[in-house]
Amino acid sequence: MNPDLERLIQLQRAETDLRRVQSDLARIPGQKAELEAVLSKERARLDAAREALGGSQKDRRTHEASLQDLEGKRSKYKAQLMDVKTNKEYTAMLHEIETVEREIRGIEDQILVEMERAETLAAEAKREEAEFKSVEERHKGEVKLLDERSRVLTAEAEKLKTERDRVAATVDEEHLARFERVAKRRGTAVAEAKDGTCQECHLKLRLQMYSELKRNDAITECPGCNRILWYDPVPVTAPPEP
Repeated sequence: MNPDLERLIQLQRAETDLRRVQSDLARIPGQKAELEAVLSKERARLDAAREALGGSQKDRRTHEASLQDLEGKRSKYKAQLMDVKTNKEYTAMLHEIETVEREIRGIEDQILVEMERAETLAAEAKREEAEFKSVEERHKGEVKLLDERSRVLTAEAEKLKTERDRVAATVDEEHLARFERVAKRRGTAVAEAKDGTCQECHLKLRLQMYSELKRNDAITECPGCNRILWYDPVPVTAPPEP
């Protein structure tokens, strides 16, 4: 194989490995953001459950305060009932007491409703707390794994970059410039030719060109994508002995 072509193939492999690792590394922040979004959603559910429970408890306290005021008003009316002088005043005072007692019964019913509602909401809040703790623990574990993966990938990327730079230093300047120019435009600069076709742009190569290319003794560009082509000879498998 042409030594320059061999070095370009090695450079492409090193570049491909490096880009693969860098791509995996670049996805980690997004993966962390997805995990954080799941945790935030669960936290919002827990906050909503706690807020609903707190609202119910607040409503109950408001009703209890109103009940206390009404009971005070009823006691006041009953005390005044002893001091009335006429039947008309007596009847009017009884009417006031009856109105207050009707309001008291309505408030007591509302308090019972809030007590039942608070019981349901408390159970729901407890379930949400347990679910949030489970999600939070899972979140911590998954973030830890991502942090470890990031550390490993960062180290691997540094190693591959060093290897890529080492190989690049062995490539002729003209060929390296061509490699970098094509890589910038196409993403990859070297492509395998197989079955008479460029495996990157899928251009069908001329028979003579493909035949000459199989010797791997020259730097040949694909007419379609300008990538540097090479041929990987398929080893001939000996037929099994009878």
